[in-house]
Amino acid sequence: MAMCPGQSASHVSFLGCNLAEASNSKRPSWTPQILVRWASWLLNRVMADSDHRRLILRNFLPLDLCKELQFIHKSCCAVGYRPNVFSTTLSHLIATNCSHLIMPIIPIRERLKDAVEEYFKCTLQLFVEFTGLISWCKGASIGWHSDNNKPYLKQRDFAAVCYLNSYDVDFKGGIFHFQDGEPEIILPMAGDVVLYTADEQNIHSVDEVTDGERITLTLWFSRDASHDEDSKLISSLSEISVDDFDDKCNSVLPIPAPINMQWFPPEESSKFSSGFDIRCGRLHVLGFELYSSEGIICGSPSEDSSRNLLELLQEPLVLAKMDELSASTFANATHALQVVLFYCWKFLDLKTELKVASSAEVSLASETQRAHTNHLKHIFVKDPQMAETFFGFRTRLNGDQNKFDWSGFSAAVSEWEAYTCRLHNELLLSLSHWRTHQFIFCFPHGKVE
Repeated sequence: MAMCPGQSASHVSFLGCNLAEASNSKRPSWTPQILVRWASWLLNRVMADSDHRRLILRNFLPLDLCKELQFIHKSCCAVGYRPNVFSTTLSHLIATNCSHLIMPIIPIRERLKDAVEEYFKCTLQLFVEFTGLISWCKGASIGWHSDNNKPYLKQRDFAAVCYLNSYDVDFKGGIFHFQDGEPEIILPMAGDVVLYTADEQNIHSVDEVTDGERITLTLWFSRDASHDEDSKLISSLSEISVDDFDDKCNSVLPIPAPINMQWFPPEESSKFSSGFDIRCGRLHVLGFELYSSEGIICGSPSEDSSRNLLELLQEPLVLAKMDELSASTFANATHALQVVLFYCWKFLDLKTELKVASSAEVSLASETQRAHTNHLKHIFVKDPQMAETFFGFRTRLNGDQNKFDWSGFSAAVSEWEAYTCRLHNELLLSLSHWRTHQFIFCFPHGKVE
């Protein structure tokens, strides 16, 4: 036991028991008063530990589900709330006609809410305040803070962070630190979850991401029903008819978000003098470019306006790769990106056996078409190196060009349509129950084709 300067052992006591006295006898004098003090000390230690309550759940999410959530985020994300951060909220998915993509997230929300309520002993007391897929790219970081450290965040009581990819495999840096308590350091690994209180008892920080894209599913929970996310989401879903079953699901093609939500860095979204469109940047690092199916070449980059850019990315587009043009036409840039990332997820990452046609219709781009494709790239990806820095850490297609073939990609187009249609019909089956009960939950509806 540490002593103050000038203090002798005879003056040092532990809970009122003189150490010198104890050392001169076989048994210290454990009086009732000392026992009370000892119990009080022990209780204080337990309470001190509980002040930093947190829980790590290893392998909470299976890796294939982590990859599915990565697909949803990368194909739909917009500029985020911090520098070099991109986010996909459930409200954003609904607003861009991708409501069906909330379906894989709903069971996870339920499991996380149950885990938080059980561990923190607040069963049936919590509401989901926020759900979002968030990625931190090179340069993103945050210093010491608690998650309720702003007046508009005081409603947050608990947090759950689900890591969807892994430190030192998919990104560098981005280590999570708690200021004190145990565990102090969290190395993000795909499938792991950390639960913690959102107040000053769990002050934490995140190291700067130095390479790659660190992706999480993040939720906050509140005891305040007025901050329940579900009621707002159900209201946003009001325009969807539960009778709108569609075998082709043509009604659920994605709608592009406003260009200012898709341009990085966001401060350039009015001038477009540097940076890149997020969708075009992701396509670029995967080796794809866009070609207008109308074959229209717009004016020089200096004449581009936000209206022209938005119109270009909203019109039908064709994908180009290695001087070849696909036969498929996509409704817009977001649609094209979703199908490309679906192909990467299912065919390259999961090695799914696709029903590949014997051949796919592609055409060799003419010199004029190549010039048009390069022109569009110059407009939408003004800084290709920046796009590659942010999104190119683990580029599958560029690293394995020999694995790409148009036949497999053509099969992925059909698989994407079936996937989208299945999720859309699951949403329709759940929606009436959500409206009735005014909260979002996982409704057991069996297999939906």
